[in-house]
Amino acid sequence: MNPQNKSKTKGLRKIDFNGVNLAALYRLPDLVVDWLPQGRREGHEWVALNPHRNDHRLGSFKINLNTGRWADFASGDRGGDPVSLYAYLFQVRQGEAAKRLAQHLGVSHAEF
Repeated sequence: MNPQNKSKTKGLRKIDFNGVNLAALYRLPDLVVDWLPQGRREGHEWVALNPHRNDHRLGSFKINLNTGRWADFASGDRGGDPVSLYAYLFQVRQGEAAKRLAQHLGVSHAEF
């Protein structure tokens, strides 16, 4: 590492996306009720209206409550974990989503 860059990264911690995702996955059934209250559970999925498009019927926006994978089959938007879902729903970057979600869940977002 370049000595000049060392001072810029000193004290910064890498975001533990896996840790945040695991914590969120455990609580995902409760989280989606808060985030998408107009939805309903269908087996192992939460089916909801997509808040980012003019969606009138349940069916195309689904979140797998076991894996965290989610997709809107009408728009093609999709992701593979709770952090990406949070980022999509609240229109923030992945890192910000991980930090906010970790804070909400009361877990650390940093790897040491």
